[in-house]
Amino acid sequence: MNISSITIFFLSGLNDTSRNYRSALFFLSFTCYCITVLVNVSLILIIIFDNALHQPMYILLCAFGINALYGTAGFYPKLLWDLLSPVHIICYSGCLLQAHMLYTFACSDLSILALMAYDRYLAICRPLEYHSVMSVQRVIKMACSLWLTSFFIIAVNIFLTSRLKLCSRYINRLFCVNWSIVSLACQLNETYINEIVANITIVIYVNHGFLIVWSYMYIIKRCANSIENRAKFVQTCVPHLISLSTFLVTIMIDVTNNRFRSKDLPQTLQNFIAMEFLVISPLMNPLIYGFKLNKVRSRIVDLITFKCKPI
Repeated sequence: MNISSITIFFLSGLNDTSRNYRSALFFLSFTCYCITVLVNVSLILIIIFDNALHQPMYILLCAFGINALYGTAGFYPKLLWDLLSPVHIICYSGCLLQAHMLYTFACSDLSILALMAYDRYLAICRPLEYHSVMSVQRVIKMACSLWLTSFFIIAVNIFLTSRLKLCSRYINRLFCVNWSIVSLACQLNETYINEIVANITIVIYVNHGFLIVWSYMYIIKRCANSIENRAKFVQTCVPHLISLSTFLVTIMIDVTNNRFRSKDLPQTLQNFIAMEFLVISPLMNPLIYGFKLNKVRSRIVDLITFKCKPI
């Protein structure tokens, strides 16, 4: 059996136990998706329509929200459909598309976090250079360039996967990811190019992580001796660190589970581990920034107050 004869994949992530509670799971997933869309769209619109928030840091938050909507659009609709369907299948091209969307989302999130860290480094450690380096137009261009770079890098990985001859239609996950498809290859010695490109991709985004660590080392060192900088750090950097920690923890749990997958783990727990980075970060990040950043919080309060005023 080769790739030409495989037109669909069977997703076996939903076990019998999950199917018994599929109505409750559908309601919970649908509610979670609606809240995720609502909070991210609200954050994006507040930043777009408020001229006072047209600053580099808030533009990056807007890019964060847009990327969250992109990533969750590749996950939730298919999950909701499967919860209502007795057979969980996905076409071959749809599987590749979903894998591309989810990987692009994860890589772009890390790129935006790295750009946020650099933005905070300039604002706190080199304030005199900040406005000449981080203009709104330049931040928009950098954010778009980073997203397109992630899109292209993942597209190369997915293209290499599409050339493999596959010997199975069954993916033991809720959704498609690249390594799941590669693991179905008839001859593993044909996947060495995939592994090389995948490792290069990992190195690129690990370097993003080093950039973040380097930036915050200098920020913490600079803030240690200044009360004003410490206040600025708590106000603007703590939300970034919370987002970064949430993202890294969820990604590392999923990667560890993929590398050292144990058949002893219940399928429900494996499902939860696999979908953490697609559920927690897109939902929590807008709430973290909305409550922590004074300008965003004040705009939200003004909006609610305006709506609640009697006519």
